[in-house]
Amino acid sequence: MEIIEGIQTRRSVRKFQDKAVPHDVLEQVIAAAAYAPSWKNTQISRYIAIEGRETIDKLAEQYAPFNARTLSTAPLLIAQTCVTKRSGYERDGSFTTDRGAGWEMYDCGIAAQTFCLAAHEAGLGTVILGIFDRPALEKHLHVPEGQELVALIAVGYPDQEPAAPRRKAVSDLLTYAG
Repeated sequence: MEIIEGIQTRRSVRKFQDKAVPHDVLEQVIAAAAYAPSWKNTQISRYIAIEGRETIDKLAEQYAPFNARTLSTAPLLIAQTCVTKRSGYERDGSFTTDRGAGWEMYDCGIAAQTFCLAAHEAGLGTVILGIFDRPALEKHLHVPEGQELVALIAVGYPDQEPAAPRRKAVSDLLTYAG
């Protein structure tokens, strides 16, 4: 698959086949996601793989009820975390720019999209989820000190092919300065 084709055909998938994602396939996706660019190559994204129907259903019920329907068919859930106080920081702990710690989320967004594109290339569907009880889920997952839970990514073999939503025209998105 060519890059532009992958970008144009990757969709948020919310219904998955009842088929496990092999560990070697997940590891290939993570290896590709490691190539996502990051602030001063800090590579702050980390991933926790959650498997098992009962485990995912319980997690959805307790910590992500808004996304329970999507998670009800996902054979794999990835909890993306980030190592804090690295991206956007100087060695002395001060911020490099007026964006403060905002670069952490920016870098994790890049890594999440890279993860999703790599998964798409491997024949997997994904959807990035942001509505969940972050503090409680961090505790439940034993997220290490110095890390923060950023997003959940449902992963599996798609059981649907969502149509592409309408896109804005380039003229609506691009302006030239100077």
